Amino acid sequence: MRVAMKASTLRWLIVIGLILLWEALPRSGLVPELFLPSLSSTLTAGWNEAREYGQALTVTLFEVAISMVFACGGGILLGAMVGSLPRPRGLIMPVVSSLYAVPLVILYPVFTVWLGIGSESKIAFASIYGFLPTMLATAAGIQTIDPQLLLAARSMGATPLQRLVRVIIPAAVPTVLSGLRVGGALVIVGVVVSEMLISSAGIGYLISRYRTILDSPHVFAGVLLVLAMAIAFNAVLRWIESKAAIWRTGTRSGQSAAGAVASSVLQPAA
Repeated sequence: MRVAMKASTLRWLIVIGLILLWEALPRSGLVPELFLPSLSSTLTAGWNEAREYGQALTVTLFEVAISMVFACGGGILLGAMVGSLPRPRGLIMPVVSSLYAVPLVILYPVFTVWLGIGSESKIAFASIYGFLPTMLATAAGIQTIDPQLLLAARSMGATPLQRLVRVIIPAAVPTVLSGLRVGGALVIVGVVVSEMLISSAGIGYLISRYRTILDSPHVFAGVLLVLAMAIAFNAVLRWIESKAAIWRTGTRSGQSAAGAVASSVLQPAA
């Protein structure tokens, strides 16, 4: 408990120290304001253009939310199905791994040709960008499941869908959540980067627009909003982890975990 408190205190001290440095370095002239505006001037710039930033944030959050559904939801489901079937896993996983190694940002101009410069191209790009790591992590987590869990579920008459939803995914929760963390972060990055490249709305567009006129305070105000989105996503993921803690049966937990999962499979039929 004391160690946890010390770690928490240390984290807050680091954050406070960074905030003070952010304000002090530009004010003292050690760092030019063009490169790093002071925190106060950044917050003032954001406050003065709050309506513009609010509208841009609404667009970005909409694109991020839709992309999260496709990237994380689709990645978990497809990763669970592919990871639980040996033959499709051997065929699909090498292809997905190879695609993940390719810098997908080079393909974004293709999405704009197909879908235009509106939200559709950003959603498609960010969905694929976050889908690949989520699927890879989920498929890898499936392979660590204790075979007794699946054996117990089959012996109790569980259907393939029941085994997928009530056994496979819950048993792979730790790996799935780590993939979800990476995939969700890449979704945010994908949306913002695509808005910065070719767009007419969103936080990334504002950052790119103010960057071209060398308005550093407004640029960093947009950066702060992106940082706030990342922090909020991490907080939501921590909440999900706390709720999913009951599913953390482990990868080799033995017959007691198998019995518990088998009971949960039979519960809907009771």
